[in-house]
Amino acid sequence: MIYLDNSATTKQYDEVTELIYKVSKETFGNPSSLHAAGFEAAKMLKAARGQLSALLPSGGQVIFTSGGTESDNMALISSAAKLKRRGKKIITTAVEHPAVTETCKRLKQDGFEIEYIPVGENGCISAYEVAEALTEDTILVSIMSVNNETGAIFPVNDIAESVKRYNKEHGTEIIFHTDAVQAFGKIDLTACKADLISASAHKFHGPKGVGLLFMKDSLKLPAFITGGGQESGLRSSTENTTGIAGMGLAAEMSGRDMDAKIRAVSEVSEYFKNVIMGEIADVRINGSDEPGHSMSDVGKRLPTVLNLTFEGTRGEVLLHTLEQDGIYVSTGSACSSNHPGESPVLKAMGLTPKQIEGALRFSFSEFNTREETDIVIDKVKTAVERFRRLGSYQ
Repeated sequence: MIYLDNSATTKQYDEVTELIYKVSKETFGNPSSLHAAGFEAAKMLKAARGQLSALLPSGGQVIFTSGGTESDNMALISSAAKLKRRGKKIITTAVEHPAVTETCKRLKQDGFEIEYIPVGENGCISAYEVAEALTEDTILVSIMSVNNETGAIFPVNDIAESVKRYNKEHGTEIIFHTDAVQAFGKIDLTACKADLISASAHKFHGPKGVGLLFMKDSLKLPAFITGGGQESGLRSSTENTTGIAGMGLAAEMSGRDMDAKIRAVSEVSEYFKNVIMGEIADVRINGSDEPGHSMSDVGKRLPTVLNLTFEGTRGEVLLHTLEQDGIYVSTGSACSSNHPGESPVLKAMGLTPKQIEGALRFSFSEFNTREETDIVIDKVKTAVERFRRLGSYQ
């Protein structure tokens, strides 16, 4: 198997799998219990919180959740609930993950105004446009760190500065949230200036069903799930000790030599891109051609994601053709795969329906090698030529 769908989910580190098994077998107490078994479980949570906090800004706390979707929902819904008496305007983009866009639709039904900042051809936005959209009625800005379909790196810190400046000048309280699901564990977020940061374990070689919401200490949100008061009262429910322990270890392992790892991924994905573009005619890159390796590389493409349109083909057919050879790629967001139709991200970037139809997303991790990509390139080339021949291309 050659797995190039790492934006959908990643392979767990073996060490994470082993730890989860061990914790499930030996540390199964309820972390809220007052006996020794409970204390041991609580210690696991504390250790994981420390491992995760090491990859996040200082001056905040980690709230454990069931994953990126819940983290995004919590950030938006709790922020809106906190500030609904002050204003009704929420600013976001047209290319956010469905966990944000669908939540915005729900909030609109509840009477909130949603303003969508448009993206350019590279799939990114301008921080200036966000600053221009701020009004005294604005209560929340939610902008992703890295796009899950194109890899576009967004100007998160520039936006954060604009929000902070506006709050100071106008005496407002506008919360800034970033969905960092595709960024956490891949690029350094310790200098991220957002008030709220979402992340999901299975995107950085951890287990599924567990995630986090980072919240600045200065920010107090109302409860999202009520009950026993776990997670500082914001998210009640007995914590998923095994998953959280696995997420903590995955964060620690992802954080080791992070810059070297993303540059190694870049070498593999750039090699793949350059050979594909050189050997197959009429291929377009959906997003930036230039790879970026940090939050400051605004408008560039995180090399874990490469979205290509093969003109005159159908991405879905190519996907299943490659699948027959044990090669796994995607046509877009896995969270939208059950809703057939045009990709909202590529549509917002101005692609035609035919260009969207021919798009494939290749997403890489530290486990992918150049030798694997040579095999994939050969299979893609054969599949594209065959489809174009059968379809009387040009």
